[in-house]
Amino acid sequence: MKKRLFLILTISLCAILVGFDQDDRPNVLIIGDSISLGYTPYVKQALQDRAKVVHNKGNAQHTGTGLEKLDEWLGDTQWDVIHFNWGLWDLCYRHPDSKEVGNRDKINGTLTYTPEAYGANLEKLVLRLKQTGARLIFATTTYVPENEVGRFVGSDVTYNKVAMAIMKKHGVAVNRLNPLSRKIHRKHAAGPGDVHYTKEGYRLLAQPVIKKIRRSLEAP
Repeated sequence: MKKRLFLILTISLCAILVGFDQDDRPNVLIIGDSISLGYTPYVKQALQDRAKVVHNKGNAQHTGTGLEKLDEWLGDTQWDVIHFNWGLWDLCYRHPDSKEVGNRDKINGTLTYTPEAYGANLEKLVLRLKQTGARLIFATTTYVPENEVGRFVGSDVTYNKVAMAIMKKHGVAVNRLNPLSRKIHRKHAAGPGDVHYTKEGYRLLAQPVIKKIRRSLEAP
């Protein structure tokens, strides 16, 4: 009798502990390059009581990397919301002999992906993401400033036009980070000609990301 009672109590305690360990918050995946890596911690903090927010492992780089690794990043998790972007790496010129970070060189380098190739890759990625059943949010590519050694001014606008057409075609929500990033960059650029931001810049960039994800989570 005592053994039976002990067994019942043990099973009950295990069930309680398992219940405590369960986390039924929605799953949110952020896919993107170093810009998204900069704002993701602020998104996590703001939504920690509402959702489990994770970033893809490492830097999502360009659409070619996305096509190669997307299945790995998605894994077996049932994602509720996926906020994603590719672009800054796609429109970048690189040369193996360049001494700049990432071998950037818009004078002698080779373009990673033309707008047409970027669009073709991006559409394949969107079709794969739609298969997850998650609510999708595409973030427009952030600002390319003057004197960026591997990127031409205005290329962000060109690539965003391509991306916007694809998102419209497939009914994907858009987070228009580009216009805001231009304003933020004036005061919070990491440096002259740098596409990156200070901590405050990333905190400000995180605000529309938080808002968009929260709205997606609350949508019926």
